[in-house]
Amino acid sequence: MDVINSSDHQINVSTLGRNNTHFPTPASKIFVVLLLYTASIIGTIINGLYLWILKFKMKKTVNTLLFFHLILSYFISTLIVPFITTSFLLGNHWSFGTALCKVFNSVLSTVMFASVFFLSAISVDRYFLILHPVWSQLHRTPRWASSIILGVWVSATVLSMPYLLFRETHYDHEGKVTCQNNYVLSLNWKGEKMKALKKWIHVACFTGRFLLGFLLPFFIITFCYGKIANKMKKRSLFKSSKPFKVMMTAIISFFVCWMPYHVYQGLILTKNQSLLLQLTLILTVITIYFNTVFSPTLYLFIGENFKKVFKKSILALFESTFGEDTSPERTQNLNSETYI
Repeated sequence: MDVINSSDHQINVSTLGRNNTHFPTPASKIFVVLLLYTASIIGTIINGLYLWILKFKMKKTVNTLLFFHLILSYFISTLIVPFITTSFLLGNHWSFGTALCKVFNSVLSTVMFASVFFLSAISVDRYFLILHPVWSQLHRTPRWASSIILGVWVSATVLSMPYLLFRETHYDHEGKVTCQNNYVLSLNWKGEKMKALKKWIHVACFTGRFLLGFLLPFFIITFCYGKIANKMKKRSLFKSSKPFKVMMTAIISFFVCWMPYHVYQGLILTKNQSLLLQLTLILTVITIYFNTVFSPTLYLFIGENFKKVFKKSILALFESTFGEDTSPERTQNLNSETYI
């Protein structure tokens, strides 16, 4: 996603820092920079810890595989954010070369699509588990999950390939090197025909990203959790309000975290330079920060089973590092499967 780049694209947090030639005040700029650097540091630590727990402290199940790759997409984005933020801090000057300009932005695009696709896959998995238990018992295996995971990463990569081609370094009118999208792959950035063609391709990319990266996943997540809640309610399967809260949290958090980004991109497309654009940018930065850093925690802690496993895994981590008791009872693997 590319939040700040009027040239369109980039993911998550990167979505911020590129082409914002009309950014608000210095105070707002400092706020964005600090927020992004903080998100990168905290996100890298937290997501890295969760990846370690899922990989080494929990049994390999459909849930742990899907959540591992969801969090992996967040982790990758936090590693690239500092480069995007540094460019923004330097007035959108890109000092890392054309190759990294292309690679970083295409990778950010890939993990953006991957993250929303994995959220959709998790909701579909829940749907089949609750509404089609017999089918799930026969087919829902780690091998099946691995096929889904491979499909998600391949799809996300394919959808991001255009940005590997479009992203280029370019000297602006101030002589600074910027990392922008050149949709027509032409050296003539100012020709009227080229501008018209770039506009058309920009609209097509925006539309595709909005439909495939937001609207369709949001529909899938809402549909699946709506069906699950309806069946559980009819059969009185809700022993508490927690499962319903989990599903509502998944739907609301997805909408809140991603809608501001697409609104911002739409405003850029219309060349809107009002206060609304600036406020939407700030909101987008905040929601992307939350999505990258806190969404995994939200999923880990809001599900009661996963919450217990997480606590025990942290305890096991500390005991293995500082403890002296290495008996089998103390070091056994504490596993469970979450049904978010």
